[in-house]
Amino acid sequence: MKLPLFPLKSVFFPGDTVPLHIFEPRYKQLIQDCREEAITFGIPVLYNNKLEYGTEVQLVEVVNTYDGGEMDVVCVARQVFKVVSFEPQMGGKLYPGGQVDLLEYDYICPSSYKAEVVQKIRKLYEIMELPNISIDLAKYNSFVLAHKIGLSYEQEFDLLKIPREKDRLDFILNHLVTTINVLSQVERARKIIELNGHFKNFDPLDFKNIET
Repeated sequence: MKLPLFPLKSVFFPGDTVPLHIFEPRYKQLIQDCREEAITFGIPVLYNNKLEYGTEVQLVEVVNTYDGGEMDVVCVARQVFKVVSFEPQMGGKLYPGGQVDLLEYDYICPSSYKAEVVQKIRKLYEIMELPNISIDLAKYNSFVLAHKIGLSYEQEFDLLKIPREKDRLDFILNHLVTTINVLSQVERARKIIELNGHFKNFDPLDFKNIET
């Protein structure tokens, strides 16, 4: 499949809302073609100076158009792809393009396992004193809150490449467990530091059985 491409140093997951500010002539042309021809385009992730994986996106709305032709647009991410080839200009257009393979991803996982992941997300938010979030288990999948659990850019890219839902949730759960353990130790250290210098009540000791 051949797609126009808009490389970015950003990871977008299927289902994400993708807000973009368009200011380069090549991408102004791309958005105009999307409006006139109802085509989709791909956002391959620029990682380690390579374009290997990305996500197909569809234009939903042009929110603002400015005097100089710049635009604020909203797109929705659809399907993950692997880049097969890249060309800086696609068939006489200003914008780049390339051949991609759309990848088949599954979203099947037992509800009990999804509930375990969601419970860890709530625990993370509790430790960080963030507002509780409403999560509908029936609609939850590995990508729903992937941008909101503290994954690094590298981790988000790794997650994007995993085709099976169970494996993606394993990846997320491992991250959550590690992060929660680290934050718990930090919180414990903070409380110890705060106690330093304050009067403390010590447990009375019984010296009868002390040996020297």
